[in-house]
Amino acid sequence: MSLGPAGASLDPEQAENFEDMEKQFAVKCVKHMSTYWAILEKVRGSTSRLTKMDDDIYEHFKKEFPEFDPTETIDEDKMKSKEGKERWRNFMMAYEKKVEDYNFGTMLRANPKFEYGEQETIFAVRMQFYAIEIARNRLGLNDWIYEREHPNEAK
Repeated sequence: MSLGPAGASLDPEQAENFEDMEKQFAVKCVKHMSTYWAILEKVRGSTSRLTKMDDDIYEHFKKEFPEFDPTETIDEDKMKSKEGKERWRNFMMAYEKKVEDYNFGTMLRANPKFEYGEQETIFAVRMQFYAIEIARNRLGLNDWIYEREHPNEAK
């Protein structure tokens, strides 16, 4: 399937919905979501690392979003507002050449107290996922997932 002349850029605002591309995207999102959940079931979030740059991402995130409370439900409207998009774009661009698929779409739980589900999941980009989940892991907010799977293990 050709998307246009070789070397031409694809304008996402003008592009048609390509069913195969949408399916591939959905499969990749679900795979990422399932893999992350499986990791949290096997390893406490508070002891895991999502990237080689977790420390840098976490410090940068706290600096750029000091008001963000990882224990609370994400305000998706605020995150996706004009101002929110601009703040996130500026944050993410620092990782353009450092983190693979830094701007690839993925699914993010809106609240760390819940599993992935239709009402509890929002669409985000990879760097938003990393920043928020690293913050949640640092605070032990995802440890309940491991503990539920290993009820007889001491904390």
